[in-house]
Amino acid sequence: MPHVNVNGEKIHYAVTDNGSANNLVLVHGSGGDHTCWPLGDLKSVNANIYSMDLPGHGDSGGSARQDMAEYAAVVTAMIEALGLKNVYVGGHSLGGGIALSIGIAAPSWLSGLVLVGTGAKLRVNPMIFDALNKDPAGAVAMMDSVIFGPDAPQEAKDAMRKLGERTDPAVSIADFTACDRFDVMKELPKIAVPCLVLSGSADILTSVKYGKFLAEGLPKAELVIIEGAGHAMALEKPQEFTLAVARFLK
Repeated sequence: MPHVNVNGEKIHYAVTDNGSANNLVLVHGSGGDHTCWPLGDLKSVNANIYSMDLPGHGDSGGSARQDMAEYAAVVTAMIEALGLKNVYVGGHSLGGGIALSIGIAAPSWLSGLVLVGTGAKLRVNPMIFDALNKDPAGAVAMMDSVIFGPDAPQEAKDAMRKLGERTDPAVSIADFTACDRFDVMKELPKIAVPCLVLSGSADILTSVKYGKFLAEGLPKAELVIIEGAGHAMALEKPQEFTLAVARFLK
């Protein structure tokens, strides 16, 4: 899979070229990587799909960041290094905060945002930091118990648990720190591009109220609630997720 050099860091991404004029750049959540998206299902979407690993994650080099704006700068630099136009930035949780930050900056190539299980403010329960510092294995087990809805397939649970086990706890701590510091509640009106807000009805980390706040605060937003889905809605309900994204891009 390809890499691109971004300010001295090798950033890895998976790409599906559908020959489309649209480009969808996907940014994963805290402690994640490019495998956190249903890439097989997304092949049907009218866009070329770029699913990246943030610095220090997956197969990317460099270091994780503790600041959302710094992550947004990396994603922006990657998109510009690849020369992409007509870009929709999709982000899950932490990635959604990065997408919102890019939306506020309003680069000329940005066509829209796909905001998945995220919010304008992402405070993190102190118990998560405590567990990651004292008992990383326990932290993975704790997160495994809260990120999925009741009907999540075992395959998705197994994949996320393995991802959590191979992720350096320091990377997850940096990501959650970036989330905990994030607050753009008063800046949402600056985002002029169309936005798709996706919330899971069974998400207990970023509940539907987060999505409703975004949909009400963004000038051009559509809220779609995926019934029965938890925080990892893209992997739990890939068909419903993909259909919502496809309709938005259409």
